[in-house]
Amino acid sequence: MKKLVSVSLAAAMVASMTACGSNNTAETTAAAAAAETTAAAGETSAAAESQTAADGASFKIGVTGPLTGAAAAYGNAVVNGAKLAADEINAAGGVNGYTFEVNGQDDENDTEKAINAYNTLKDWGMQILVGTTTSKPCIAVAAETANDNMFQITPSGSAVECVANDNVFRVCFADPDQGTASAKYIGEHKLATKVAIIYDSSTEYSSGLREAFVNEAANQGIEIVADEAFTADTNTDFSVQLDKAKDAGAELVFLPIYYQEASIILKQASDKEFAPVFFGCDGMDGILSVENFDKSLAEGLMLLTPFSTTEETSKAFTDAYVAAYGIEPNQFAADSYDAVYAVKAAIEQSGVTPDMSVSDICEGLKIAMTEIKIDGLTGSDMTWNAAGEPNKAPKAVMIENGEYVMQ
Repeated sequence: MKKLVSVSLAAAMVASMTACGSNNTAETTAAAAAAETTAAAGETSAAAESQTAADGASFKIGVTGPLTGAAAAYGNAVVNGAKLAADEINAAGGVNGYTFEVNGQDDENDTEKAINAYNTLKDWGMQILVGTTTSKPCIAVAAETANDNMFQITPSGSAVECVANDNVFRVCFADPDQGTASAKYIGEHKLATKVAIIYDSSTEYSSGLREAFVNEAANQGIEIVADEAFTADTNTDFSVQLDKAKDAGAELVFLPIYYQEASIILKQASDKEFAPVFFGCDGMDGILSVENFDKSLAEGLMLLTPFSTTEETSKAFTDAYVAAYGIEPNQFAADSYDAVYAVKAAIEQSGVTPDMSVSDICEGLKIAMTEIKIDGLTGSDMTWNAAGEPNKAPKAVMIENGEYVMQ
């Protein structure tokens, strides 16, 4: 059954939230997580393999994302975040007496390879999918999970179509919600009145964000003074787009794009002595990890993201993640971590067990998802509606001295 398209973020922020179940990630400890977590991305969770329930049964959770290639920072973060959550849950006694096994597979941000990764996980015995990481592969795999009636929760698949089927939920906001929220944030905080947009017209993610931003801009007193596109074939030289933005007097440049292209734009803008405020969304997360990128170029850049390592509530998770993987987590890791805890809460609420069929597990979890409430890294009192969309308040960060600082 097709579901309603995503509800607006404004409505989500004010909606009344009711829940029957709850879960609090703050109860876990960084020490337990660090002791149990394996640092090998893409391998089955060692703790999940070794620590089993009394009857030997475990829930098998598959995770997919780009572990290699240009978007590897996203996929590895999603796999790592899922493993960290699973290892914490297992160390604390599991869920209803059962443990989690996690298996991460590389989809290279490619639709065909994403389906191959999904089939590999099915052969392994996957019962629940945490994935996929990026939107195009997620849409393709969602068709497969619908056919199999397998429960799916994507940490970061933000295209509206990702949750078109009633067996799919997501942790992140949908693209239109992010675009609308960005325009509202810029307008309400009076960051700029003259705004330029540079977006990737070859991706659903960027185009969806741009369209929603434009629709809301007029309501916020924002004038779009330049609206410039590029494609995957023209993503290395942004001279024309930057010149048009500069000549139009843009005070802020909205970049609803991924961090790889954004890093090039920031460098070329600096070369042109063009220094507006730059503002992005969740795809911007990861820019500080670009190899050979001068982080000073990102100083003052803002992005809509629900997670920052500088928040006190993120400290235990950040410490455990660094101990396990040697790098700081990004939003995608936090999204995935929250996804696994949402699965835990839904299992507790529904009472499903690993010996049930994939379809029966799915039926139980998709009802339970609308009844639970969790305090996650990416939002407190998080709930989900039947359309698969999360209800939580948006946040924005600014890069200051090479760190994300929540605003």
